Amino acid sequence: MTTYPGLPAPTITPHLTHEQSRAHYAEGTEFTMGMITMIGNTGTYLDSPYHRYADGPDLAGLDLSTLVGLRTEVFHLEDGWDADHRGIGPDALRGRDLAGAAVLVDTGWSSRFGTEDYGRGAPHLTGEAAEHLVAAGVTLVGIDSVNIDDTESGGERPVHSILLAAGIHVVEHLTRLAEVPSSGARFTAAPPAIEGFGTFPVRAFATV
Repeated sequence: MTTYPGLPAPTITPHLTHEQSRAHYAEGTEFTMGMITMIGNTGTYLDSPYHRYADGPDLAGLDLSTLVGLRTEVFHLEDGWDADHRGIGPDALRGRDLAGAAVLVDTGWSSRFGTEDYGRGAPHLTGEAAEHLVAAGVTLVGIDSVNIDDTESGGERPVHSILLAAGIHVVEHLTRLAEVPSSGARFTAAPPAIEGFGTFPVRAFATV
């Protein structure tokens, strides 16, 4: 499916079906092989520093310990952001020890996931919030929205710029964050280690 408006949807086709494979293997033995053509920004995906900076680490350059089993702090802000301004500032993310944590921002926006409304008027973090998270020493920041930045700002991307410059991973298009407790879970979002790629889908999940 397409998650970021305007980007192409993936194409998923069989390279070899079970039926076709029977001619290539011994009787009773069959296999299937599939093909996917897609942009890295598909589904729920993680951004590495290379996504923003040409000299930053790509997916293959990420330390697995920064992607797997991270102590998790979820900020449930379903009614805690201004629908007129949409920007979530640092005050909404204070009051907890965030050092080394995956900080997940639950805005409730994922209720629109898969609809046309999902891509318009979405909540996002502000640059000041990103600076606060860097100062707090977080490892990863995720959001249940179309983008962690304001996509209606004319091309500015301060949150990506600040977080990725600090080596903090970004995960976008999360869902079901309401089911994750504010503290105590462990978060995993590990993409394949692909050289020369800055973004790729992940199977993001929290262990409670």
